[in-house]
Amino acid sequence: MQTAALSTYHTDARNPQRGARALADLVRGFSSWRLAWALARLDLRNRYRGSVIGPFWVTLSTAVMVVGLGLLYSQLLKQDITTYLPHLAVSLIVWNTIAALVPDATTCLSSAEGVIRQLPLPLTTHALRCVFRNAVAAAHSLPLIVVVFLAMGHMPGVEAFLAIPGLLLLALNAFAASIFLGMICARFRDIGQIVTNVMQLAFFMTPVIWRVELLGENAWRLLLNPFYPMLEVIRGPLVDGGVGGDVWIAALAYTAVHCGIALAFFIRFRARVAFWV
Repeated sequence: MQTAALSTYHTDARNPQRGARALADLVRGFSSWRLAWALARLDLRNRYRGSVIGPFWVTLSTAVMVVGLGLLYSQLLKQDITTYLPHLAVSLIVWNTIAALVPDATTCLSSAEGVIRQLPLPLTTHALRCVFRNAVAAAHSLPLIVVVFLAMGHMPGVEAFLAIPGLLLLALNAFAASIFLGMICARFRDIGQIVTNVMQLAFFMTPVIWRVELLGENAWRLLLNPFYPMLEVIRGPLVDGGVGGDVWIAALAYTAVHCGIALAFFIRFRARVAFWV
C-alpha cells in the first residue's frame, strides 16, 4: 500500500537564499494586495466602532487647527492669511499623515504577532496593511484642502499634478518605514519611544507652521532634514506652483537610501521576525 508523501520544508543553512526568499515575500505580498486592503479597512472599522462620524473626527480636528493656528500665526509671522492658510492646510494634513504613519509603522509587525506565528502570510502584507490604513485615514482630510483653497481664492494650475509623484514617493517611504521600523521595533521595543520623541522634535524643525522664506540665506540647510523634501514635493506644486530641482533630488536621494536600508534589513533578518514579535 502506497502512502502519499507529505511536502516538507527544506532549507540549507550553508545557503539560506535570503535574497530569493525576501523577493518572494515581496512578490506574494504585492500580488495579494487585496488582502492587505481588506485588513486595513477592518482596522479602521474597528477603530471607529460606535463613533457617529468615524474617521472624520480627524478631519474636524485638523480643520479646527488650521483655522486657529492660521489666524494666530498669520499675525505672529506677519503673513497674508490668503496665502498662509492654504500653506498651513496642506502642511498640516501631510504632516499629520507622516506623524501618524511613522509610530504606526513601529508596531505594524508586533501588533500582528498572532497572525505572523500562526499563518504563512508574507510580511509584506502587514506592511501594506499599515500603509493602506493610514492612506485611507488621510484621504478623509483631502476635502479640507479644497474648502480652504476655495475660501481663500487660491486656484493651483496644472503644476498641481506634480504633487502626484510626491504622493508616490511618500507611499514608497511609508512602505519602507513599515518594513524597517516594524522589524527593528519588534526586536528592540524601546526604539518606538525614541521614534515618537524624534517626531515631536521634527515637527518644530520642519517648516509646517512657518514658511521656508523666514530662514533667508540659511534655507538650504533644510535639505538636511529628510522630512522637508518629502513635505515640499507635495506642498510645493499645490501652494507655490512647483519646487526646485534641489528639493526633488534630495527627496529622491533620501527615498533611495531609505528603501536600500529597509531592503537590506529585510533580506538579512526577515526569517527572525517570527521569533521577535
